[in-house]
Amino acid sequence: MATRTAEQRRQETRAAYDAYLAACPARQLLDTISDKWVSLLLTALADGPRRYSDLSRIVAGVSQKMLTQTLRSMERDGLVSRTVTPAVPVRVDYELTGLGRDLQPLMRAIKSWAESHIEQVHEARAAYDART
Repeated sequence: MATRTAEQRRQETRAAYDAYLAACPARQLLDTISDKWVSLLLTALADGPRRYSDLSRIVAGVSQKMLTQTLRSMERDGLVSRTVTPAVPVRVDYELTGLGRDLQPLMRAIKSWAESHIEQVHEARAAYDART
């Protein structure tokens, strides 16, 4: 068996996590974090824990089913933690984990960029549509 140099091992490791490759596990994570509901929930949780019902009100337009699915996916990926408090009715709180807090500034920046550039995007769309 041939031995590999440290540089060869580093190159193999980099290749194993190349999101341009279809089999790369990082591509699955990109699928998750590029979801609009994930980005909105990450920014909604920036100021601390929130109840499920608060998140439902803050993120207008998300259905109960989609909110539940998205939060479960985020919990599975380690982005949020879920705390259930036995009460009547049951209280469920969601909070960013360390991993979620690391991602949150990037998502906040993307949300901010979208809000401040939407007019330019509308203009570009209108110009494109007029040409085609």
